[in-house]
Amino acid sequence: MSFSDLFDSGFKKRNEDHFAAIVRVAMSDGVISDNEKAFLDRLATRLSISELDYETILGDYKSHPINAPHSYDERLERLYDLARMVWADDIEGPNQHWLLEKLCVGLGFHAQNVKYIADKALALAYDKLDADTFVEEMKNMNR
Repeated sequence: MSFSDLFDSGFKKRNEDHFAAIVRVAMSDGVISDNEKAFLDRLATRLSISELDYETILGDYKSHPINAPHSYDERLERLYDLARMVWADDIEGPNQHWLLEKLCVGLGFHAQNVKYIADKALALAYDKLDADTFVEEMKNMNR
């Protein structure tokens, strides 16, 4: 096995685990809504999850470890991607906030802060900021 194969398989596994964690969040109420399903479909495409892996993960998402990012910056980078996807998915109003709040908890943000974090992340996604500016603005909200 070549070095690039090791990197590719590690990257693929991390994406699968991340996807499974988001599926776990979506399944926290026991059902995946149509909006959540559409979001998962787009997320799977962005994470290069194959159709077979997608179905396997949906059927057995609990077998994948939850690997919330350890660093705050990594959490904010994932939040950036997720906020942009939620905003772009045309999920309007309370469903938009509810979904992103669930995802924030899955990323490891404290449950008491997720409403504020989701509101700020969606506002920044609406402004179409680049990733670096998004991360800086999220960090500045605590100052």
